[in-house]
Amino acid sequence: MTIKYSLNILPIVRKEFRQIIRDKRILGVLLFFPALMLFAFGYALNFDVKNTRMAVYDEDRSSASRDFIQQFFTSEYFVKVQTLSSKAEINDLLDGEKVRVVLVVPSSFSKDIQRGKSASVQVIVDGANSNAAATVLGYINAMIQQYSLKIMAESFMRIGGQQITLPIDFQPRVWYNPELKSAKFLVPGLIAFILMITTVVSTALSVVRERELGTMEQIMVSPIKPIELILGKTIPYIIISLIATAVILFLGYILFDVSIKGSIFLLSIMTILFLVGGLGVGMLISTLVETQQLAFMIAVIVSMLPTFILSGFVFPIRNMPAIIQGITYLIPARYFLVALRAIILKGAGVSAFWDQAIFLTIYAAVMIGISSLRMRKFLA
Repeated sequence: MTIKYSLNILPIVRKEFRQIIRDKRILGVLLFFPALMLFAFGYALNFDVKNTRMAVYDEDRSSASRDFIQQFFTSEYFVKVQTLSSKAEINDLLDGEKVRVVLVVPSSFSKDIQRGKSASVQVIVDGANSNAAATVLGYINAMIQQYSLKIMAESFMRIGGQQITLPIDFQPRVWYNPELKSAKFLVPGLIAFILMITTVVSTALSVVRERELGTMEQIMVSPIKPIELILGKTIPYIIISLIATAVILFLGYILFDVSIKGSIFLLSIMTILFLVGGLGVGMLISTLVETQQLAFMIAVIVSMLPTFILSGFVFPIRNMPAIIQGITYLIPARYFLVALRAIILKGAGVSAFWDQAIFLTIYAAVMIGISSLRMRKFLA
């Protein structure tokens, strides 16, 4: 029985490979589109807040104020764009988005520090981008606290005290992404995003293409079962999608230093489960529509938007409303992303994502089962 199935499937696989090679659009979607998306998203979609443009209005103009101001520009977080001569310039700079932050040091700054009083400074931040503004405020708060501790230690030493020992020795350790690069978080998500689009779109067009070319009648009268047709049409796309995955991982390592910390075998198994589910969705779409244009539109809507918005690829699921969080359980990329990040970034074993593997297996089985039933009716 196995040999008979193989004999029926192999001609379909060979035929599908020939059509893929002939159709440059599908070949481009499967091989070149992933690389293009990795370049675009990897460099354009970046959550790192660095080189923030800052203007400074120093009313004090003392050595103390200059020392305080200079600490902001010894890191990569802020870039000094302009030194202001009056407060009237602040509105124009912020309104025109020439700067994102304005630091105002009052004329009493150095005198207040010398007297042991609290010196007030003003920080004006453009809050149009709330996430970036919150991050910038965090940087500024940390720098000001560090400077305040330095002033306290110097003052205590001047009056004959010993070196200050802080009650809590804070030594943070960042695991998995010590450089805090957003690319290392995004590249695994890009794999799920790209694979979902390419697999669903390519398979959605496969059966519809048979209709438009007029070859579906030949398939319908041949002794081929629906499951054989589905396997014959999905196996080539699984192989090409695995190649695309390898290309993405290679480019991710070369361009963004994202290496696989965990088991390549586990990564392959989870990727195949995800691909099978996506290919099942594409086959289902191809049995519901009659034109490649409509199949392409539905495939993009079904694959792109849910994966980008509801999978945790960019937006944290825990921050979404409860009803939206419930909907995310229907998105296969949600489970795949947990496994991807655990394997690639953390080097975790199957114990860290076994439940995600079960959900992906169920999803793949359901999608292949439904598309097989639809194909059976389609060929009847």
